Amino acid sequence: MQRKPLIGLPACVRSLDGQSFHTIGDKYVRAVALAADAVPVMLPSLGELLDIPAALEGLDGVLLTGSPSNVHPSHFGQEATPEHAPHDEARDATTLPLIEATLAAGLPLFAICRGMQELNVALGGTLHPRVHELSGRLDHRRPQHDDMDVQYGKRHSIALTPGGLLHAVAGAEMAEVNSLHWQAVDRLAPRLSVNATAPDDTIEAVEVRDAKGFALGVQWHPEYKVMDDPLSVAIFQRFAAEARAYGERKGR
Repeated sequence: MQRKPLIGLPACVRSLDGQSFHTIGDKYVRAVALAADAVPVMLPSLGELLDIPAALEGLDGVLLTGSPSNVHPSHFGQEATPEHAPHDEARDATTLPLIEATLAAGLPLFAICRGMQELNVALGGTLHPRVHELSGRLDHRRPQHDDMDVQYGKRHSIALTPGGLLHAVAGAEMAEVNSLHWQAVDRLAPRLSVNATAPDDTIEAVEVRDAKGFALGVQWHPEYKVMDDPLSVAIFQRFAAEARAYGERKGR
């Protein structure tokens, strides 16, 4: 029986009844189990207390999830304002060094929504706190509706960059995506290349040009009802294939 790859997912830190909890949205761990046929493993956001090299030693890939929180602006040279909130500084303290270590080790990396923003910041880029307030931009925020299928419904098209990693995975030049976010890439990190854009030129996907392996970030939510969307399945399956190959190279 073929060994299933182990995929590490950094947690968010949330407060409940005055206590801190490490949490991951159910749709992310289910997508890893269903579409990637892999084993999701929580990485607690302990900052310097987390031994990142030790944690990565047993993993075959890393998935950075979306979150209600934003990357703290101090990590990209800006002052914190109400527009930048809410924050999760424990997650920042974990994911930013984790990204660098993951890339250095050559582990497959898949970053979703906040995860893509973390990827850009970790590699030297900056973010817009409220892209919908910029002239000529679409309103990318989640619709205020009780129905999750409306909240996570397809919002707009994206144009895939020919020759990019996402273009190779999708086998198409256009796609419809469920992109919903406040923040967005402002200055692109030097090591990243654009893999897709929205009709308003908002960057919707990136790849790490000099990565030793698979390293893709998307601004939308392929994890939501992942098995219902062919592009989402294709991305997760490619990520899983890269993770299995990594594990085999490690002799696992």
